[in-house]
Amino acid sequence: MRKFAVLLYPNFSLQEITCLTSTLAVWFGEKIDYLAAENKEYVSEEGLRVIPTKTVAEVEITDYDCVILPGTIDPLPALFDDQLIDFLKAGANSDVVFAAISSSPILLSKAGVLRGKKFTSGYFMQMADTFAFVEKENFIHKGIVEDRNVITGIGWFFKEFAEAVLRRFGHDIGNFLRVKPEDYSEEKLTFYWSDDEYKEFLEELKKYTVS
Repeated sequence: MRKFAVLLYPNFSLQEITCLTSTLAVWFGEKIDYLAAENKEYVSEEGLRVIPTKTVAEVEITDYDCVILPGTIDPLPALFDDQLIDFLKAGANSDVVFAAISSSPILLSKAGVLRGKKFTSGYFMQMADTFAFVEKENFIHKGIVEDRNVITGIGWFFKEFAEAVLRRFGHDIGNFLRVKPEDYSEEKLTFYWSDDEYKEFLEELKKYTVS
């Protein structure tokens, strides 16, 4: 089984990555670690309070097949977190797949992961003007850009970003992320367990109903 990691930092965006993380974990049973510089509570930009499963000091980045970086409305705390940047630097010349959406490619730029690679990002262009480590000549103004082991995306295209990462790891999702409610009949929107699944549910129910 492959190993995936999500980096956590202040004001990270859950919305931009949950299509990806939910599909990986629920549909395909992939293991995801949630990593941060410190073992403390982090608050997402939506206000959800999250505790990492491990710190970056407890693992090697090459332990993972894919590192996912959510966007953040305030990238500066992560950008100036030396532990996070050093963790990413350790994978700059590896085969680890980096999947970064919205503002988070700025972290990859600082860590040297994007050196000589095409990328996109949702941060304001003045950020690229401010930091010399951003290779503006490689900035491609498209929704999703893939170059070798790096997948980058703008936050608006979170479904397409999820699809790109899932495809990279050979997961066939069909039209799962692109379905429209009007394309489905009442029959298709009525769901039943198999007999075995229903029996399993009834057994579990006994835990709650049998005194």
